[in-house]
Amino acid sequence: MRRNTRRRPTGARRRTFAAVALILGGGGLVAANTYASAGEGASGGRVQDQSGGDQAATISCPDVGQQLTDVPGEARADVDKALADLDQQITEAYDRLTSTRQEQAQDGNFVRDSILGPLSEKRTEVIGQIKINVKRAGGTAPESLDGLAACTEISPAQAQKNDGGGDGGNQDGDADTATPGTGQDDGGQGGEQQDGNGNGAAGPFAADFVDITKVQPNVKAKPRKTGDASTGAFSVQCGVNENKVFNTDNLIVAPGVDNGAHHTHDYVGNQGVDAFASNDDLANAETSCSEQGDKSSYYWPVLRVQDGTQEFDAEQQGGGLEGNVGKILQAKEAEITYVGSPTGKVVAMPKFLRIITGDAKAFTNGTANANANWSCTGFEDKVQLADKYPICPQGSSVVRSFAFQSCWDGQNIDSANHRAHVAFADAEGNCGNGFKAIPQLTMRLVYDVPAPVIKNGQVRNPYAVDGFPEQLHKPITDHDDFINVMDEDLMDEVVDCVNAGRQCGAGAGEQPQEPQEPQKPEEPKQPEQPQEPQKPQKPEEPKEPEEPKEPQDKPAPQEPQDEPDPGPEASSADDKDGAKKPGAAPDTPSEPSAAPSDVATSTREAEAPDDARDGETKARATSPAETSDTAVEAQSEAAQPQSQAGTGSLASTGADLWPAAAGGVLVLGGLVLLIHTRRRNMTTN
Repeated sequence: MRRNTRRRPTGARRRTFAAVALILGGGGLVAANTYASAGEGASGGRVQDQSGGDQAATISCPDVGQQLTDVPGEARADVDKALADLDQQITEAYDRLTSTRQEQAQDGNFVRDSILGPLSEKRTEVIGQIKINVKRAGGTAPESLDGLAACTEISPAQAQKNDGGGDGGNQDGDADTATPGTGQDDGGQGGEQQDGNGNGAAGPFAADFVDITKVQPNVKAKPRKTGDASTGAFSVQCGVNENKVFNTDNLIVAPGVDNGAHHTHDYVGNQGVDAFASNDDLANAETSCSEQGDKSSYYWPVLRVQDGTQEFDAEQQGGGLEGNVGKILQAKEAEITYVGSPTGKVVAMPKFLRIITGDAKAFTNGTANANANWSCTGFEDKVQLADKYPICPQGSSVVRSFAFQSCWDGQNIDSANHRAHVAFADAEGNCGNGFKAIPQLTMRLVYDVPAPVIKNGQVRNPYAVDGFPEQLHKPITDHDDFINVMDEDLMDEVVDCVNAGRQCGAGAGEQPQEPQEPQKPEEPKQPEQPQEPQKPQKPEEPKEPEEPKEPQDKPAPQEPQDEPDPGPEASSADDKDGAKKPGAAPDTPSEPSAAPSDVATSTREAEAPDDARDGETKARATSPAETSDTAVEAQSEAAQPQSQAGTGSLASTGADLWPAAAGGVLVLGGLVLLIHTRRRNMTTN
């Protein structure tokens, strides 16, 4: 038998082999983890934008609809649908903009050649069709339409200008509005902020928020009332959308178009409003108003907290697919009041009169039609913000207020651009151009909003108004919509009340300008998740990081998992089934849906009446440049002491780097074992 002469490994050899194996294995772990981290970046799998200001934050396109002041009635339906097509094209282009960051970083001409160029060609075709429709109906399209096809990009630095990209002035002649703060101390993130709010680069950003206690008073005095002034007020109570009636239509701007708004609306009053409702449908619908003769539709974009909540519309057009993400907040108060004119008597509104106040595209259109007013309870008579979201002190709530146009042309219930038939009074309260004063609709929405946290130029768990995706959720894009469906007897009652100087309607006998006492901190109540009972599908369970939840008596914003960049898909009528069905009228307004903002800095409570919602003139001002974002950061952090584990936190960093750490330990162990073996061999020899 042949003898096996192969040498068996000695103890020293075995130790040497083990040391080499440890070194190789540990080195492999380190290399693999480094490669994976470089590929993922800070956005959980998405390619992180590293080019800073070289890339576009959003797209700005001329608003074709605003130029169409005279369209024959026979052509309006076709023109409205064409304008909706233009909005859809912008939405699709914005989706491509946000999903091609890597290509943009590699090719400086990518946005121009692959996004803006094709978009301009599509717009040229649609604008041409609009001109044909107008001409066929016997009208003449403005020559300026030919120059409205081309769109431009807005850089991250430009995106910090919260008052919008245009140069228009305020519609009511309020020309001395303060210069908006630019928020340049936000670390240069601008429109390219990548955070854990679930909204990628779609905003809002740190520069969109301001500590209201740091803003100088800016509310102007109202016009003096003459002896002929109509000083009364008529209030209606229509609830706060307890019925959960939501949809993404806009019956005024885009009738007959599914998802014409590209964002979700709250509805109170008329319960049968959708894109396909006729005037007869509105007249026969149910109402949530206590005055059953008021079937008017009052609707506005919802307010959300970007806390990672997966709402019922998280996977739908107008919702999460178009950048409108997070928990929908229900207003705890919705005050609707009709007031008079400071210079004379008012006349009745015609039935089915449509009015839009504010501009959903004010960031790219400019401020000509903007009418956003943000404040906090206790500050409304002193500070009104147009281009900032307020961070309110402890015990104070966020307030959105609207004063609608109060002058009517005396003939039309709508116009081609949905604005020309109504106007604001001038600085003295007079209606010009032969327009007539009508009861001015004023609205005041109050929300308990968890305070956002601002740190290192980024904002965590911000709140924002729903909007078109390319508008970056700027506060200046806030707006409100109204269709008058009061019966004639009730409208006559409103006019008589206002002209006689009485206080009438819901809460009669009370001063509508002073409906609230100074706010005190309330015991937080369990928030309700807004769900849409009319929807056939069940709301999805929130997908949140595996972090211990805060006690339920105070909703604590948690950092959500990164979501894919929102992008539009083909609209589906099935998404809206049930959303358009009337809901039962509410019995009483619901409790607040979120805890009050908890900010460390205390402030004085105001006893003065709330002039901002009297409404004879719009009290609009932007935040002054001396606002301290450093103070906001310190204040907000004090308000949110809970852990912010998630993207970019120590917890996630440790989870991402543990393979590299383990690999390092193995390498060190192998080296120690190898050195020890060599020394032992030298001693033996």
